Amino acid sequence: MKAIRGATTVQNDTAEEIKECVSELLLKIKEKNSLSDEEIICIMFSNTADIRSYYPAKAAREAGFISCALFSSLEPEINGALRKCIRVMVLTESNLSAEHVYLRGAVNLRKDLIGKLNIAIDGPAGSGKSTVSKLIAKRFNILYLDTGAMYRACALACVRNRVDVSDGESVKKLLDKITISVKYEYGAQVTLLNGENVSDEIRIPEISMLASTVSAHESVRIKMVGLQREIARLNSCVLDGRDIGTNVLPDAEFKFFLTALPEVRADRRTKENVSKGVNQKYEEVLKEIIKRDEQDKTRKIAPLLKAVDAVEVDTSYMTVDDVVNYITKNIQGKI
Repeated sequence: MKAIRGATTVQNDTAEEIKECVSELLLKIKEKNSLSDEEIICIMFSNTADIRSYYPAKAAREAGFISCALFSSLEPEINGALRKCIRVMVLTESNLSAEHVYLRGAVNLRKDLIGKLNIAIDGPAGSGKSTVSKLIAKRFNILYLDTGAMYRACALACVRNRVDVSDGESVKKLLDKITISVKYEYGAQVTLLNGENVSDEIRIPEISMLASTVSAHESVRIKMVGLQREIARLNSCVLDGRDIGTNVLPDAEFKFFLTALPEVRADRRTKENVSKGVNQKYEEVLKEIIKRDEQDKTRKIAPLLKAVDAVEVDTSYMTVDDVVNYITKNIQGKI
């Protein structure tokens, strides 16, 4: 007899999602272990207390697992435990070595099976990188590293110190006098400039445009890329930017390049600005988007470029959930 373990997570406690996730998990276990229905003796589920809408065992029955015994149990609540998690143990008559399967946010429970998980998401301004990356990080229960925030912090330091962002030598001298770092509070990234939380201040349009210019300097990129690589070396995380897959983490197993029509991206950025109390006309935002695209694509140091092995995703007519689900399934298909 062989015991195969597995786990998955759901985003929402709904019957539909529980059915989908349980079916996906069991079918992946069958596939990985080359199991026939006749070889499965019983399937035992346990789920965290925040899953109440549907019994995983009932979902398994509806997924076609009807020739074996099925059991469901509720786990006790444990502080700090992975939320909305469904675990399973499949007892079989197979004598082959077990291939355990951990999907979605549950992959982080078994780092020994998947190793460190680094996901690179690149693309132009307004393509949805930050929004999607945060949701992907949440889904896989790993860190989100906003690399653009580091360059914005550099630009803010230049403004505060009255340094011309286009003057490479002056910017290089300033770098030696400042400290840029990130920390995580309640799972969210906080960007620090000389120890000060500047996460909100770096989001104004002026700083966004200056960040594109300052990030073109080799001295800036060397310092920021070094910090980004060190964070990725020590942690499973999602990194988004313009050169993650081509320069920062060229060996990342999972690479994606998000794009969208300039008009769509400008519309998104305009709405984002309004939600933050920034009044800027759509026409102005569109001009900035087009100008920044040109700057990012033509800069000599680490230009905006799709990695050869990156999966391109045109988000123009996709919802955020569509994009997140597409990327999630692509990653799960390789784990």
